[in-house]
Formats: sequence, structure tokens, C-alpha cells
Amino acid sequence: MKIFSVEQIQHWDDYTSNHEPIDSIDLMERASYACFKWLAAKFSSTQSYTIFCGTGNNGGDGLAIARMLLIAKYSVKVFILEGNNRTINFKVNLEKLQKITNNVHFIDEISIKTINIDGIVIDALVGSGLTRSLSGKMANLVDFINQTNITVISIDLPTGLFSDSTSLGNVIILASYTVSFQTMKLAFLMTENNQFVGNVQILDIGLHQKFYDASETIYNLIDSKIVRSIFKPRNQFTHKYNFGHSLIFAGSINMMGAALLCAKACLRAGSGLVTLHTEESSQSIVPIALPEAITTTENNLEIIFIKKTAIAVGPGLDNSEKNKELLIDLLNISTIPLVIDATALNILSNDKIVLNDSFKIPIVLTPHTGEFEKLFGKTSNDFERMKLAQRKAIDLKCSIILKGHHTLVAFSDGECYFNSTGNAGMATAGSGDVLTGILTALLAQGYSSKDACILGVYLHGLAGDLAAKKISQESLIASDIIDSIGEAFKSIQNSD
Repeated sequence: MKIFSVEQIQHWDDYTSNHEPIDSIDLMERASYACFKWLAAKFSSTQSYTIFCGTGNNGGDGLAIARMLLIAKYSVKVFILEGNNRTINFKVNLEKLQKITNNVHFIDEISIKTINIDGIVIDALVGSGLTRSLSGKMANLVDFINQTNITVISIDLPTGLFSDSTSLGNVIILASYTVSFQTMKLAFLMTENNQFVGNVQILDIGLHQKFYDASETIYNLIDSKIVRSIFKPRNQFTHKYNFGHSLIFAGSINMMGAALLCAKACLRAGSGLVTLHTEESSQSIVPIALPEAITTTENNLEIIFIKKTAIAVGPGLDNSEKNKELLIDLLNISTIPLVIDATALNILSNDKIVLNDSFKIPIVLTPHTGEFEKLFGKTSNDFERMKLAQRKAIDLKCSIILKGHHTLVAFSDGECYFNSTGNAGMATAGSGDVLTGILTALLAQGYSSKDACILGVYLHGLAGDLAAKKISQESLIASDIIDSIGEAFKSIQNSD
């Protein structure tokens, strides 16, 4: 799914109006009806609503929703916060509403605290047109609503939230649900906004498909459609060497679990063969715990590289001078794709000389936020961190997977993809090692770096979602994610 800026979405509305054709007031009616249908399906028919409207088009949406709810016999009160200007669509919907109800109230600074709220609040004060942080009576009204501690549904965006830039420090509605239209917004994917957006619902309001198809954006949400187009089903007439040979440098005397999780995930994700390079003292563990893996302690890289098609380095390694030399050698000698994770990322962050030049082979870096900041420096908000990941991926000519709730994948061409799968249960030891194994397997099978990263993070998150359904987020451990990779593949194969 493409993620558009506020400006692009406005152009999309205009394009739809001009090419369908449809008047803007009727397009607003369509959006409002979609919201009404969602409300009717989600909540009880006896539910009452208190709707807060501004005087712009977001307020027009709120007035139209109020009218539809009233016609359907819901109990509705409407409060309008007067602004400097009333849009034409706001005026039209106000006139329609006032013909069927007298329960429309205009509020000012003094009357805000006298408002009696019944039932669910619908926030239609300011949508994506916001250009500066709230102040004055609007900020006071938002504070008042937030103090009520009741269910709030924001239309388009929670009032006070910017769509395309950071909103830290702003006064913002605390929405329980955000009902938006047609496509995701960047703001919904940022951890810093989690407490404001609540549960996001994207409603299809039939904006013109030709605009979507023709419009370019560097931001995308990884969905089943994108993943299905990437996924390569297996040919019947194949053998294990057709699916690559992965080489994993991982594990140490106290951290062999990380190595085994990575190697097992690599096998489950389809690598034809997996060789796990470990310390001599730990090698005997592998055949017992993972008999499908090959083991080696060979230190001559030219020998180890023979017939290998992808490499991973980092899970469970000691942060030692020996492993620092290993990483440098891998970067200088290898000609095949390399996934760098965990300890290997920390080694890089302690010696940034390597990061002064672009990589010569396909590289995937997989940091969580703390590792990312060690590598590239601290940032003050999620948008700034996203931009830094974009810039570093371009400069280093690599792929950066910045792990989080909506994992960000930044590519060397400037494009960014946000993942749509995964859950809080995956915040557990070893989950990142599993992702590294999956990525390595896909690279070993011949997927491009971009396709491997997109498919890999989605598959990892989907396996986590399927595991959580079976055993709960609270009980989820990394091995459960591996055990659900097969089911995740089936889900991708069967998706439309």
C-alpha cells in the first residue's frame, strides 16, 4: 500500500472530483457514510454520541455523520467550536443538520467546561489540514475531552496530530480509534504517536484508482498484496542446492541459543543448506539441538565461502578483537549478500571507519533503536530517525531494517517500507535472531536484497501473529515464531 502525504491526498480528492466526476460535497457524503456504517457495525444500536466539530471540512464530516446517526435513531449531541472561517461543505452540512435537530450547540472558551458528554465522543475538530500546534480554546477543548477518560473516535486524524511530521509537545486528542480514509498516513506508523491514534481503521471511500496507480511515493506499507507479488513458489523439479547454502557466524560459550535460533529459522525459511560457524567448544551442541544444520570451525574464509550463497554474522557472538577482524574480513572478501546483526552491529558502532564509505556487496543491517543510535547517532523523534535511516541507506548503499512495532526498512534507492505484521509478544529474547535467519534464507535462495527484506520482515511478523493467536502474546517466545513460519508461508501462498 502506498503512503501519501497530506498534499497528495488532497490532490487525490481533487482528481476524483474531476475525473469521476463527483462534487466535493458528495465525496464528503461518501466518506461520512463509510464512517457511519463502521460505527453502526462496531457499536451497539443503543449507543449515544457526542460529536465535536470544527468549522473546516473535518467538521463537515462530523456534521454529516451526526445527521446519519440521527436519521438512524441514535442519540446525538453536536458541539461546534467556532473558528475564523467556515468552509462551504461545513455550511452545507450544518444547514442539513439543523433541519432535523435542535441539539447543535456553539461553544466558546467560557462554555467548554460546562459541556455534558454522553456516550462516545467523535472528534471532528481538525483533520489533516492542521499546520501548527493547537493553542487557545481549541487546545483547552482537547484537554477537556482528554480528561473525561471516555472512548474517543477521531475522524481522519486525532485533532492536534500532524500527518507528515513529528507532533511531540503538541496538545493532541487521545483517540481510542482513528477512522481514516483510503490509505495509511505516516503518523499512524510512528511509535511516538501510539498513545494518540489508538486502533486505526482505514476505510475505502472509492477515491479514483488511476491517481493511486500513477502517483509516486517513497513510502509504502508492506501488505499481503506486495508480499504475494514477491513470493516465489517452489518448482516441483528442484533439489536442495536450488535453494541456496547459508553461512551463519554466530554463538559463543554462553550464547549458543541465539545461534541455534538463527540457524533453525534459516532452515524453516527455506534455505537448502545451513552451515553454522561456531567456536570449537560449542560445536558439539549443534548436531544434538539442530541435526539438520552443518557445523564448522574453519577459519579460512576462502574455504568456507565455497558454494555459499548468503551470510549472516552477529547473533550471540562475543564482542572480541577476533570477531572484529572476522567482520572486517567478511566486508572486504565476501562477494555474496551479508546480514549484519546483534554483536556485529555493536562492533561496527565501536569502529565507524567502515561506515565512512559505501558497501561493495549487498548488505542488510538489522538494528533495533538502541543499536541504530550507536551506529548513526541519537535523534529527537521518530520522523527524524526515519529520515536518518533513509540517508544512511543511500550513503552506504545498503538496506537498513530498523526494528520496532511497524518495522521500517530503508533502501539504497531512498524508498522506505513499513511492516504491517507483528505484535508486542515478539518483544522477547531471540526474536531478532529469528529475523536474521529468515533474511539470510531468502537471500540464499536468490531473492534480491529489497525483496528479501520486504518478504522477510512480513513473514517474521506474520509468524509471530499466528503464534500469538495460539498461545497469547504474553507467552510467546522466539521458538514459537520459528514453529509458525510454515503456517505463515501457507497464508502468503493462499492470499489474493
